[in-house]
Amino acid sequence: MKDESLSKDEYEALEQIIKLKRGDRPSACIARNTKRLSGIKFISFAKDGHVSLTEKGEQNLFLKHCIDGLRAVSTQSVVALSNGVVTFLGKKGHITVRENGEGFDITQRGRESLADIDANTR
Repeated sequence: MKDESLSKDEYEALEQIIKLKRGDRPSACIARNTKRLSGIKFISFAKDGHVSLTEKGEQNLFLKHCIDGLRAVSTQSVVALSNGVVTFLGKKGHITVRENGEGFDITQRGRESLADIDANTR
């Protein structure tokens, strides 16, 4: 089984690929990480050379956004999260909207999930 854990630089390349418009030249960050990201099937190339995320790459990046969002909610009083992240974390019972409607609170389940993530990444 291939190691699919990514470095900060590889995640940055995925973020840049999402924003890359057809015909734009890939950045040095993207070029530096192309071989590994395509090897683990997180990116693909069109016939014209355009690079894009695969479904697997999109899922991995979304999961990172969710984990980062959960960490932010656990440490900050008010944090901006994308609608998709809020929906996912809310449905999973990891966060709740505050009664005043401003910001989120992390639930016990969310704290336990972060503890599990931290235990498995060290």
